Amino acid sequence: MNLIFLLMAFCVGMAMSVQAAVNTQLAASIGANSVVAALVSFGCGTIVLAGVAVSRGGLAPTFAALAGQPAWKFAGGFLGAAFVFGTVFLAPRIGLLNLIVLVIAGQLLTSMAIDHFGLVNMAIRKVSNVRVAGACVVALGVAITLFGERIVAAMSR
Repeated sequence: MNLIFLLMAFCVGMAMSVQAAVNTQLAASIGANSVVAALVSFGCGTIVLAGVAVSRGGLAPTFAALAGQPAWKFAGGFLGAAFVFGTVFLAPRIGLLNLIVLVIAGQLLTSMAIDHFGLVNMAIRKVSNVRVAGACVVALGVAITLFGERIVAAMSR
């Protein structure tokens, strides 16, 4: 794997945490309105992406191809909106760390299934026992992050 791509993926993970924190602060400053904060976030992102798309050759050829796409291929936008709203809504309620470790656990399990079975028309990449073991280590880390304080308290009684 290309080291640059691995670093980029790490930075995307960093951006997710910062995005959740920034959007939570936006929601708090506009009357705890999580939906409007998510809308503003998507609006800002849409403006940036439209600018980049136009600078890379325009939108007309792409829009022409969109008409022939099956409806399920547009689910990414709905899922993205649900993700942004979910982070804005949940971060102040369960804490950013708890939110992110659960997001990572959900991403890990779902991506393993997508890779292993080739779901959503993705290439099949069989999940090896070593990768399952790595996922179990991450799941253990999630459990310790979420319940470690309680476990330590219970063991010290």
